Amino acid sequence: MYPMSSPTTGLMHNTKPLHQTLPGKIALSVAATLFVAVCAHVSIPLFFTPVPITLQTFAIILIGMTLGPVVGFSTMVLYLAEGAMGLPVFSPQGPGGMAQLLGPSAGFLFASPLAAAVAGWIVRSTPSAVSRFSRGVIAGIGSSIVTFALGAGWLAHLLHLGSAAVWSLAVAPFLLGEAIKITAAAGIFSSLQRWQRS
Repeated sequence: MYPMSSPTTGLMHNTKPLHQTLPGKIALSVAATLFVAVCAHVSIPLFFTPVPITLQTFAIILIGMTLGPVVGFSTMVLYLAEGAMGLPVFSPQGPGGMAQLLGPSAGFLFASPLAAAVAGWIVRSTPSAVSRFSRGVIAGIGSSIVTFALGAGWLAHLLHLGSAAVWSLAVAPFLLGEAIKITAAAGIFSSLQRWQRS
């Protein structure tokens, strides 16, 4: 005879963790957009460039690594939609709303879904033999390349800048800060992964 399983046991085996269900993913995405908004408001204007220093790219990298490429991408699309509707989620250094999605920092904003997806894809496709922290650093670098490429490209188009000018306005001033943000995001990701497995 086979051992009988009670209905309760069957339910326990079929129950998924909240973050793996559709409602859980939606709740995580909404919470993540709030996290990006808070990080975007940690903003320092620079007198020589229309692009401010913010913690937004740190949030994007971390969200992509922790939520994965699909949910990370969807989260950042939701974030842009919130900003387009006039919610105060963008950096306070800009005009907000649709105007900010057409201004000098628009390229950085529109890069965010792809940047999150790249971070999530790299961290999951890098061989498991590579340490979690190193995978996070590689993912952060890939994400930042996308962000700078689209952000600087849009600024060059909008202001009719040459490569030297756009490098000094949209890339060079942010590289040190980006390295710090990548390292911090990789450290947090590594710690979260270790905590989940313990």
